[in-house]
Amino acid sequence: MSPALKYTFGRFGLFFVFLVLLIPVPLNILVKAMIALVLSAIASYFLLAKWRDQMAERLSEVADKRKAEKDRLRAALAGDEAAAAEGDRAAEPAKNAEPAKNDHAELEK
Repeated sequence: MSPALKYTFGRFGLFFVFLVLLIPVPLNILVKAMIALVLSAIASYFLLAKWRDQMAERLSEVADKRKAEKDRLRAALAGDEAAAAEGDRAAEPAKNAEPAKNDHAELEK
C-alpha cells in the first residue's frame, strides 16, 4: 500500500477513534467533530510521523522525476537533439510486441 494511503487512512482512523470516544460527552455533534479533528491532528503528528515521512519522500521523488522530464522537454523544444532522442518513446523498440500481420496479403492469395 502506498505511504499516502496509509497516512490518510491513519488520519481518518484517529479522527473516528476520538469521535467515538467523545460520543458520551453532552455536546453538539459539530463541536465533538471539531474537538476530534484537533485531537486527531495532534495525535497524528506524533503517532504517524513515520508514514508522513515516507509519504513526503515519495512525493519528493515524483516531483524530481517531473522536474527532470520538464527540463528534458524544454531542452528538446530548444533544439537539443540528444534530449529529444532520450525521451522519444516512439523511437524505442516495443517490448513484447508481436510483428504486424499483413492480412491483405493473405486475402489476395
